[in-house]
Amino acid sequence: MKSLKTKITFFLLLLPIILLNAQGELKSVEGYSPNIGIMVYMLEDLKDKITQQVKDLDQSQTDFLYDADANSIGALIMHLVSTESYYQTATLKGREWTEEEQKRFGIAGELNEEVKNILKGKPIKYYLDLWDEVRTKTLKELKTKDDDWFASSMEEGLNYHYIWYHVMQHSANHMGQIATIKNRLPR
Repeated sequence: MKSLKTKITFFLLLLPIILLNAQGELKSVEGYSPNIGIMVYMLEDLKDKITQQVKDLDQSQTDFLYDADANSIGALIMHLVSTESYYQTATLKGREWTEEEQKRFGIAGELNEEVKNILKGKPIKYYLDLWDEVRTKTLKELKTKDDDWFASSMEEGLNYHYIWYHVMQHSANHMGQIATIKNRLPR
């Protein structure tokens, strides 16, 4: 019975994706070079899906920990904010975080007990607004780059395309964790 329920849940989660992207095409977003535009499409698609999952959470749901080793949804969103901000600063601005940026965005670069204790009592809107702020800067900066830059290496064996693929992949991984946490929320 549980596997049938899991399959139905999985299908229902995929149904909006199937309906919205019926042709299954990744299209480059206008205003960006072709390859960067495809990455922007994927980044925005994942962010939209995660936002839809969490936007209506109340405070207890945002802070919920299903066991002592778990992270809250708020902490996971903040981790996505930290990750994107870090790579945005390193790759698009070519520098390290300022002290102010580190305090504001770097808090959840690593998820540990200290971070879990700090990231409590903030509404989901707090995290989503920070993510919107970081994403707006990312999109603005990516418009100034081209596919030659995207394919170029930041260091040997590590190109910018791969770094932004990692940011996208990171979001996809945590989207799954967020869905699991939501399934464990008290009813």
